Parts: sequence; structure tokens; C-alpha cells
Amino acid sequence: MFSDRTSAGVELARLLEKYRQQANTVVLAVPRGGVPVGVAVARELGLPLDLVLTKKIGHPTNREYAIGAATLTNRLLVPHADVDPDYIEAETGRVRERLREMERLFRPGKPPLNVKGATVIIVDDGIATGNTLLATLQLLRKQQPARLVVAVPVAPEGAADRFKEAADEFVCAYTPPYFTGVGAFYEQFHQVSDEEVVELLGEE
Repeated sequence: MFSDRTSAGVELARLLEKYRQQANTVVLAVPRGGVPVGVAVARELGLPLDLVLTKKIGHPTNREYAIGAATLTNRLLVPHADVDPDYIEAETGRVRERLREMERLFRPGKPPLNVKGATVIIVDDGIATGNTLLATLQLLRKQQPARLVVAVPVAPEGAADRFKEAADEFVCAYTPPYFTGVGAFYEQFHQVSDEEVVELLGEE
């Protein structure tokens, strides 16, 4: 059990000690919940921090079920015969509008870090299904990083198997035998607001 996302990030950083101040290594936090964790990891390890601006494209009958993901410039889809192409286009547009808003808020006037040839540590506050993060990794591969590391405080026991092909390394502080959801393993697990993300990034 973690007290909050910041303490989880500090604990996670201990498992990533080999990357401390390593040249050409960056931490990419998944907004919004992954930002407090990513800030703590980057601070503990003395590494630069940026955000990975990717959002899932949800199934029309269950928006929590990812059928793909989109960035501002790329998209990845898992074919579903029951999903109308018009829905996918409309949903992609909606997702990208939110990503543009996040970019304006969280990265005003700053270009994203160049990850080509870099070791990239992707940090979130935990993994439930992992579908969105798997799609995010595939989209990041197109930017030609040297190494992709997924680092999370908590995930189901089978997560490592799912990520061993998509990522070069999977680091997790706790894989409980009974997984009921990411929030169950935090004493404090409030919804991270845009304002909190801006404040956290302003401290970096």
C-alpha cells in the first residue's frame, strides 16, 4: 500500500537506480495520474521530465475499453468489425482536441523532448488493463528511442508478460496476488486535476 502517488514515485525510483543521471535518458509521465509519480521519479534520479501526450480511443459501447490510441500526429487502432469508421474519426478528433488543450496547459510554448536514440522511462500511477499503455508504446516506437522502460508502482501479476514484448524493460514495485484496481493500493488516490499537473510541472 502506498500513501500517495509521490511516495509511490520515490519507491519506484529506488528500483530504477541504475538510470540515475544517466546520459540521454528521460522520464515521460502519463497525465494526469502519472504526473505526481513521474515528477518524483525524475527528481529522485536527476533526469529530465516530459509528458507522453497519448489518449485512448474507447469502444462506443464502453469508453473504458481501448480499441486504440492517438497522439497529436499518430494513431494506432485494433480492428473491431462492430465499430463504425465514422465513430473512430469523430472520436479521434475529440481525443486530439483534448490533447491540444493539454499541450497548451501543460507544455505552453515548449516543444516535446526529442526521444530519438534515448532511453525513455514511461511512468504511470499503475496499470489496470494496460491496453492504452501498450498502444502508447507502439506509437513511441515510431519516434525511434533506443530503449523503452515501463515503470509503475502497481500492476496485476500478469502485466510483465503483456509488456515484455512491447517494452524493453518492465519495472513494478508491487504486483498483488489479488488486483481490484489501481486506487485500491493507495491510501490517497484523488483524481489529479489539470491545475495540479500545472503546479507540479512548474516546480521542475
